[in-house]
Amino acid sequence: MKKRILFLTGTRADFGKLKSLISSVEDAERFEYGIFATGMHMMSKYGLTVNEIGKSGFTNVFTYMNQSEGDAMEVVLANTITGLSRYLQEHHYDLIVVHGDRVEALAGATVGALRNILVAHVEGGEVSGTIDELMRHAITKMSHLHFVASETARRRLIQLGEDENNIFLIGSPDVDVMLSDALPSLEQARQRYEIPFQDYAICMLHPVTTEDEVERKQSARRYVDALIDSGRHYVVIYPNNDQGCEAIFEAYEKIAEHPRFRLFPSLRFEYFLTLLKHADFIIGNSSAGIHEAPIYAVPTINVGKRQHNRMVHEGIRNVGFDHQDIIAAITETLAAERHAPLYHYGEGGSAGKFMDTLRDDAFWATPNQKHFKDLVFP
Repeated sequence: MKKRILFLTGTRADFGKLKSLISSVEDAERFEYGIFATGMHMMSKYGLTVNEIGKSGFTNVFTYMNQSEGDAMEVVLANTITGLSRYLQEHHYDLIVVHGDRVEALAGATVGALRNILVAHVEGGEVSGTIDELMRHAITKMSHLHFVASETARRRLIQLGEDENNIFLIGSPDVDVMLSDALPSLEQARQRYEIPFQDYAICMLHPVTTEDEVERKQSARRYVDALIDSGRHYVVIYPNNDQGCEAIFEAYEKIAEHPRFRLFPSLRFEYFLTLLKHADFIIGNSSAGIHEAPIYAVPTINVGKRQHNRMVHEGIRNVGFDHQDIIAAITETLAAERHAPLYHYGEGGSAGKFMDTLRDDAFWATPNQKHFKDLVFP
């Protein structure tokens, strides 16, 4: 019998990470895939990105609206658990694949663990400076199998008590897409999104859920004012829908009609990669500045503490939400020489490594009962 694998996706970003893995399962005779699409995918405010899943050629997609705008994160978590549990009551799967650190991934791991369905977590073992890190490690502990992006992440999972025999180093799956020949040209991307300027930077700012409301509003205003005063052109992508995103949307009202800014709810993944590849720099606090930009040798100005403790690299400048510090970082970044591409998260081929693991019968013999593995100290 074919093994049935369910991929859970809640955002454009995690779909981009999972896309090559889903395609590899779709093309394999021994397996069948399903996609449980929920979260920001289903929200018009963020571009209704569930449509991009269909445009990518995937057909076995179940959609579930897990939230209304303004719902607290714990409510979204509860709603997703309820919806996924009911779906699995009707549809059998042998494996649930979740990615990263979102509440949808935590829901998927929780439901799988409680239903005795194997759960595989993609890109666990990363660190950051906000609630995301707590959720990512919680997802790790609720998952049975792990596909990590780096040796550093693999060691962290072992430190968390995971069985090293259940940890598979495959690199970051989105690198498969990043380094492929399937990306559109820059001109195609500019035409599709009506971007009138040749030189630009990418802006992505997300809320830090552990900050209070006053701090979030002040930070967002300073960030936007610095971008305006820099005199540069910017392609701005909406924040995610975590608690506190309203402060960023409020600050973005100042640039909504500004001629040097183009503001988008979302960008199709391949087009986003092309725009990132040709950007002067990326500024904000998105993991894209830490994870993807260095692969293209694009400089990153990382603002604030959301990516605290993430990878340190010569192409990444860390600054606070001070107006003059942000301006200075932009000036220094533009004056500096580009660093070499960094392949900390692999050089592609993740989907092939993923499939090699799935084809191993030992993978499917993994017990549902987990045991904590103690480190052996000298």
